Amino acid sequence: MAQLVKLLDYISRYENDLTRYPTQFIRLKKYQWDRMKIQWESGLDHSAWQQRPEEIEPEEENKFAGMLKIFRRKNSVKELEELIDTKEDDENFGFEPNIIYNPTSVAQLRKLYLDQLFHFQIKWASSTLMDKSRVDPKFIRDSLLRSFALNLPDNYLLFYYPIIRLKSASIDLEILIFTPVECMCISVIEDEDIAAFIGSGERFWLKKVGESETKLLNPLIGLDRMEKVVSSIFNSKEIDFPVRKYLISRNGYIDYPETSFNTQCVDRRSYKEWFAKLQKSSTPMKSNQFKAAQAVLDLGQTTAMSRLFENEEEV
Repeated sequence: MAQLVKLLDYISRYENDLTRYPTQFIRLKKYQWDRMKIQWESGLDHSAWQQRPEEIEPEEENKFAGMLKIFRRKNSVKELEELIDTKEDDENFGFEPNIIYNPTSVAQLRKLYLDQLFHFQIKWASSTLMDKSRVDPKFIRDSLLRSFALNLPDNYLLFYYPIIRLKSASIDLEILIFTPVECMCISVIEDEDIAAFIGSGERFWLKKVGESETKLLNPLIGLDRMEKVVSSIFNSKEIDFPVRKYLISRNGYIDYPETSFNTQCVDRRSYKEWFAKLQKSSTPMKSNQFKAAQAVLDLGQTTAMSRLFENEEEV
């Protein structure tokens, strides 16, 4: 299960400590799954768990209402941060999966668990206990994000369409995956099912769907730009970490006869095999992997609101 580190310009829990949270996430994920499975197998009463996921968030936010009131008066944000940090360790970072129906198989139980874990991943990639960003609901339904987040190994760090600030300019990137051995720059072309993308070295490619033909901007232009931006960040920090480019289409065909340096095209004919290879990675997380990811994370643009002062009159 990949670590969803950065999503758009949302504030991320990983910004607090990139080297700490991956280990915490892996341990928490295993602990909560074991707990949930044991209680389900034991046939214990699940009524205490039957709380819908959408009802959990308000309770999580209200949990610290009393603390916020006291510390607002004292104006001691640093002390509040330290207290919250301690509370996180004591309370499983706010993730306690709930059995909202009685699964009839381990497979059903695991699906229920993973659905709630995915929501938790989105939460970690869009909030801290001090600040939060407003999440676009489309990400909950994003099948590619869900597939990457839930099916890639724990040792992968995922940046999903991050927005960074470089030389006073905002730059929209696409998908970055920091594996222990490389930074994957991924561009996705998925429109209609079974579309054929005819590539060339020109500015425009041809998209064919049945008898219909339209032009689209050469997707390698944006992919090359993303690779150059990421490589320049690494070079400025003197980080030696390979950067490779991937153009993928899960539901279409990519016909690109030319050989592009350091670029792999993956379409519906090869996607399953390519993804299966990614899933088999057993290499432990590396120092250079963290350094490379941190270099990009440090440049991330953040749009968030403080929890300290929202609805202050109600606390």
